[in-house]
Amino acid sequence: MTGADPGRYVGPTWLSGAAGDPAVTSDRRLLNRRPPRSVDELNQLKIDDSWRVLRIQSEFVAGFDALLHLEDTVAVFGSARTKLGSPEYDLGIDLGRAIGEAGYAVITGGGPGSMESVNRGAKQAGALSVGLGIELPHEQGLNPFLDIGVNFRYFFARKMMFVKYSQAFVCLPGGFGTLDELFEAMTLVQTEKITLFPIVLVGREFWAGLVDWIRLRLVDEGMIDPTDGQLITVVDTPAEVVDVLEAARAAREEQ
Repeated sequence: MTGADPGRYVGPTWLSGAAGDPAVTSDRRLLNRRPPRSVDELNQLKIDDSWRVLRIQSEFVAGFDALLHLEDTVAVFGSARTKLGSPEYDLGIDLGRAIGEAGYAVITGGGPGSMESVNRGAKQAGALSVGLGIELPHEQGLNPFLDIGVNFRYFFARKMMFVKYSQAFVCLPGGFGTLDELFEAMTLVQTEKITLFPIVLVGREFWAGLVDWIRLRLVDEGMIDPTDGQLITVVDTPAEVVDVLEAARAAREEQ
């Protein structure tokens, strides 16, 4: 749903034009809670939260059903602000195509920019192209290069799907959302919630400062173990990404 239509997604539902308040997302309603000021407000809050639990449950059920049959899947993250025709966009196409040609399905955040470019490349390779969108005030909708698209209200439900159905995380240059997914993956690997799970950063120049800070400052200050700094692999090319994925797949098959 792109182009001139000013509508937006609310969970899986598309609202056209001015329907609803685009600034008030489901996550915001859940997290920006104020204490009830009366018995009536308290009772209404109990009712609202009970229905909200069912809505959250329905997001997990919908995601599990849609992604149940995925195998050998790689999640790729990157900026929604990457411009069509830029070197970064072209890198995303090449990356999606290379991952697809290596026999993997691809999952992205389903939006524009780098996410769109990776899905486009996966489609060009004939690989399964999946997008997991999120309800945002400025949401532009799912990109048109998806075989499966699921839109979520809640970030935590969406993040669960990335982790549950992916065998690797790959990060193109991006902003807060990309960093959020990166550190989520690093935490899960460090705490052994997930194992044999490669985390690959694409673009040595872009990621150099962050990687040095992790491997030097955090280690020197005793905030992480020296081995924790090796949880990420930094590369420049799609071919290098595929090499990391193939090594991890071989290790899984040996178990």
